[in-house]
Amino acid sequence: MKLEISKYLKDIKPVLNELLEELLKEFKYVSILATDSFGKKFIVSKNTVSINDGAFIERGFVVKVYNGVNYSEYAFNYINKENFNSIIEEIKKNSKNSLDDNINIYKVIDEDEVKFSKGTEIKLHPKDIGDKNILESLSKIKDEGLSLSENVVDFRVFYEYMNVNKIFLSSKKDLEQSLMWGNGMCLCIAADDNGNKIGTRIFSGAKGGELLNDMNGIANELVDETVKLLSAKKIVPGEYDVICTPDITGLIVHEAFGHGVEMDMFLKDRAKSKDFMEEYVASDIVTMHDGAASIEETGSYFFDDEGNMASDTIIIKDGVLKTGINDSLTALALNEKPTGNGRRQSFDRKAYSRMTNTYIEYGNSTVEEMIKSVKYGFLIDSAESGMEDPKNWGIQCIANVGKEIKDGKLTGNIFSPIIITGYVPDLLKSISMISSEFGTSGTGYCGKGYKEWVKVSAGGPYIKCKARLG
Repeated sequence: MKLEISKYLKDIKPVLNELLEELLKEFKYVSILATDSFGKKFIVSKNTVSINDGAFIERGFVVKVYNGVNYSEYAFNYINKENFNSIIEEIKKNSKNSLDDNINIYKVIDEDEVKFSKGTEIKLHPKDIGDKNILESLSKIKDEGLSLSENVVDFRVFYEYMNVNKIFLSSKKDLEQSLMWGNGMCLCIAADDNGNKIGTRIFSGAKGGELLNDMNGIANELVDETVKLLSAKKIVPGEYDVICTPDITGLIVHEAFGHGVEMDMFLKDRAKSKDFMEEYVASDIVTMHDGAASIEETGSYFFDDEGNMASDTIIIKDGVLKTGINDSLTALALNEKPTGNGRRQSFDRKAYSRMTNTYIEYGNSTVEEMIKSVKYGFLIDSAESGMEDPKNWGIQCIANVGKEIKDGKLTGNIFSPIIITGYVPDLLKSISMISSEFGTSGTGYCGKGYKEWVKVSAGGPYIKCKARLG
């Protein structure tokens, strides 16, 4: 099933084209982004059943115009014949240029002519399944989890979907896209006399209701792991040989090179990476991508919020740092080609250089070979959170599970929590093996600091490296 642009945007598009024509009489560059997004979030637990609106529901418009010096934007959430002229007057009033010393001077955006209407291919629309059936499916998973161990005090199951519809119009572009992404999570809470532990399994993709099928059959594995965490040991801090699952690889990649290669950080001198272009920053077996068109995940789209085509940007090639990612104004300021990474939290928020799907390419080792190569170390799994310092290239990642490896075999001992710290190039240069097995996760959201949240995914293969654990 191919998604089609929403009826609301179809119906309003002639009015937006009329608005575009009127503004082009006054300004050399005009663009209009129209958004209509809707979705739901479902939660079931031992004592709760709820259905809420999705995280990014919105309906509105933003107009960008070039005033001869720089760009101004005007956002609004309703347009018709009655307020049409007043919107034009507000745009004109707010677009007056300024030669203040703090204002950047930009060239006019030069666009290629592009016209298309594209939609995500999904197998099953959540609306066709129905809210009642979705809740029943989640409840079956929950009931199974609760029944598997007397140590389980709660088993929670989450499912969320969003249908994102956008139109972008300018003098040279007429773009439409209808996207869908889905998130799922199973969360197990286990307890004994010494306390409680939480285990999770996450699911994501550019998918519809078919994501619910991915969540079936995971309860037994999750409960077993969570109960074992009750007796988990504390790790002795030090440097170890480490094998990271795709979940942890994604966390490291996101924190190590995420914001650090968002090129608006270059302009603000807040990213060390800008001084390392064309230098080795990782092992020569490492190639890293970011791009909405690179894979199909929750960070995927056909065009960004500034009308730039989605791309597949190779940030690191064979260990060498090649480029960053940018939005339109950053690209103009740096005389770079836009990479299609201009993203807004919502139609009434500024576009920033933002990550999409960030991952390391797969290699040719097997996981078994990687484990056999470790004299003493850990297999790290279940990402919790992370922090980075783009200015100094420090990193801190927290994982929930560390499985002990001794003499090339998993011992069965579990350590928790695991904190990975270090200097980014040191960690990435230590990567010595990369698996052919590959995976991504897009259940998270990424903020620009503490705000400007957007949907992203991250991942890659299993990697073997040296890391400081604590």
